[in-house]
Amino acid sequence: MQFVAYVVRAPLCQRMPIVIGGSSGRPVVSGCAWEPRVTQPETFVEGRREILRQASVALGGRPVTVWEVSVRAELEPQASSEPAPTHHTSKLDVDATLRRWNIAIVQGSRWVGCQGAADGFWVVAPVRSRPPAPPPEGRERRSRERLTLELAGLCLGLLDRREPTPGHPPAARPDPLNDITTLPGIIAHELSNPLTAARAGLHLAMESLGRWTEVAAGRRLELLDELGQVVEDIDRSASFLRAVKDRARGALARSERFDAVRVVRSCCTLESRVLKEKKIPLEFDSTLEVVYLKGDPNALYDLLVNLIRNAADASAARPAPIRVGLTQVGNAVRLSVRDEGAGIRSQDLERIFEPGFTTKPFGEGSGMGLVVVQSVVRNMFAGSVAVDSTVGSGTTVTVTLPIPAQRAVDSRSEAPPLAS
Repeated sequence: MQFVAYVVRAPLCQRMPIVIGGSSGRPVVSGCAWEPRVTQPETFVEGRREILRQASVALGGRPVTVWEVSVRAELEPQASSEPAPTHHTSKLDVDATLRRWNIAIVQGSRWVGCQGAADGFWVVAPVRSRPPAPPPEGRERRSRERLTLELAGLCLGLLDRREPTPGHPPAARPDPLNDITTLPGIIAHELSNPLTAARAGLHLAMESLGRWTEVAAGRRLELLDELGQVVEDIDRSASFLRAVKDRARGALARSERFDAVRVVRSCCTLESRVLKEKKIPLEFDSTLEVVYLKGDPNALYDLLVNLIRNAADASAARPAPIRVGLTQVGNAVRLSVRDEGAGIRSQDLERIFEPGFTTKPFGEGSGMGLVVVQSVVRNMFAGSVAVDSTVGSGTTVTVTLPIPAQRAVDSRSEAPPLAS
């Protein structure tokens, strides 16, 4: 029989399990690579609280908090060294920390941190069960606060490890079919390289065109504008491929504050040129100047592209204007796409959001466009999609997205000018 005891009130860096027993009966200390076992006298919650308490003592009494990344790419506090932590001691600004350092925000990952004593900036470290790599050339550049939090994160990671229960079979071996999940990341990586080369070639062409005096100045500006739009499309495609690669390794979708009016207007400008070849005019109507949403602007752009091209396919038989509207209704922004095409039958209208369902001829539709639209609207923006259609008259798709609280700095342009 073995007994496990902890030196509970020792400093954080000296806390080690002492195993007594075995064939010799002598104490055995596992050193730095110890794996704490959660026993009845000390539960996981109590052990986590004690680690955070000792880290707080080492940091001069500053509150230390543990966060976990939620589905919406937000850090939710899980535990604190304070019995009743306040909002300011447990609310971590993701944009000023992880995104500022270009760290992939992975759902389910955990972080431990506190506010710095001098400048008030947050100092955070990941919760993990293995120590980080040694510093380059053996020179330590991390601050005292960061080292303390690194050690606390390591202790929390080790405490949370679960050993297999005796008598239970080992975990099943990975299924070889799971390798299929890595294919999107591989494909995205291979596609990124030619896009980068194409972008560099376009920039060289634009520089040469700018020096081409044989072409009239007005025509040169028109061509440069066309090439600039192509560069923007390449950048947008590269951002989409980066999102695919991040998703393949577990990172969450991009989430940032962006101007929805600008994204919709840019999409309509580019799509109007695509539809020009089909002789289908695209009209954009909005009185809004600026509306900020939080999420992935590329996702909103692709959402609108799907709706516009569906409307164009429905209008192929009799080209008629496609109208895109953007209005604000209360605390929500309403995006609508209206066509005067063939319309959707009532029996098909109930199935348009089913994966794989399409009314287009074989080989022309995947049946996934509206599925992606609904997924983005619901999961990323917490909005809703409504479809109103009449056979022979056309279809209107309305996307309603809630508007988050707008920052006060958005109204700074309305401030009165300073007196001279």
